[in-house]
Amino acid sequence: MTVGRIAELLEARIHAGAGLEDLEVEAACGADLMSDVMAFVKDRVVLLTGLVNAQALRTADLLDIKVVVFVRGKLPTEDLVRQAEEAGIALLSTRYSLFLACGRLYEAGLRLGGTRDIR
Repeated sequence: MTVGRIAELLEARIHAGAGLEDLEVEAACGADLMSDVMAFVKDRVVLLTGLVNAQALRTADLLDIKVVVFVRGKLPTEDLVRQAEEAGIALLSTRYSLFLACGRLYEAGLRLGGTRDIR
């Protein structure tokens, strides 16, 4: 699924990474605890979170996550947008809750972004 499709499904605004609309992701991870993200994330994942701060962006950068979606209508600061642009990370925001945003992506075909498949 592309970043552009994710933005469409989540009715999201793209704040950074405007040139990354065609970037493909294979899975999604929804978490507000970055330690959970670090423990379970795999390659080519979109991170959905309500944590709108530099820690979320640093975690994404460290794990080579190229797409971050802020949920619950939270908006990034200008500084976060600048940091995302510098790191080559697409930064989006949606009004949907974490639960609904993950559900919409799951319904469209994205699956668990962790190393374990929980059924």
